[in-house]
Amino acid sequence: MVADSRYGRWAPAEPGEVAALFADLAGPWWVAGGYAIACAVGRCFRAHDDIDVAVLRRDQLAVQWVLAGWEWWAADPPGVLRRWRPGELLPFGVHDIWCRPGPARPWRIQVMLEEARGGQWECRRDPRVRRPIATLGNVTSDGIPHLAPEVQLLYKAASPRPKDELDLVAALPVLTATQRRWLADALTLAHPGHPWCDRLSPSR
Repeated sequence: MVADSRYGRWAPAEPGEVAALFADLAGPWWVAGGYAIACAVGRCFRAHDDIDVAVLRRDQLAVQWVLAGWEWWAADPPGVLRRWRPGELLPFGVHDIWCRPGPARPWRIQVMLEEARGGQWECRRDPRVRRPIATLGNVTSDGIPHLAPEVQLLYKAASPRPKDELDLVAALPVLTATQRRWLADALTLAHPGHPWCDRLSPSR
C-alpha cells in the first residue's frame, strides 16, 4: 500500500533513525523500498514519500515491542487501514503496517511482512522464488541493513512506476553478474517476458 494522503501526512524517518529504533528487534530486518536501492547505490538520488522496513512475518509482534507507544495500523486488502491490536497475529495477505508516534503525528515508518519457511525467504507474490534468509540483504558501511537490490527490484518489477524505473537505472551499475542473473531468473519465473530481463544482460 503506497502512501495515501487520505490517511494523513507522511514525514518518513531517515534510515539512521530506523536503524536506531529497530536495533533491538528480535530477528532480522531490512530497510526496503526505494531507500533499499539508495543504500545499495550509496547515495539518495530521488525523493521518497515513505520508508519501508521489511521483517519476517514470524517476527511481527517484535515490531510492536520496538515501536512501543506508537500507533500501528494494518492495511487489510485491498488497502483499508485499521488498528493493529496488541498481540494480534496478522495473517498471510496482510503484509503492510503503517506506524506513527501518535494520533496527531505524521506517519513515519511502513513495515512490510516477508514470508519465510525454515531458513528460506519466499517471495509473497510467487513462493517459487526463494533464497536463504541470510542472503536477503546487505549492510551499509554505517551499519544499516537493507534488502539486496535485486530482491527489491523484483518487487518493483510487478507494476513499474516512473520512480521504479529510476531505481532500476541507478541500481544497474552496482549489480554484480550474480545479482543480475538472480533477478533475471526470478523475473522469468514470476513475470515471464518482463522487459527488464533484456536490460540485465552483463553486456548492457
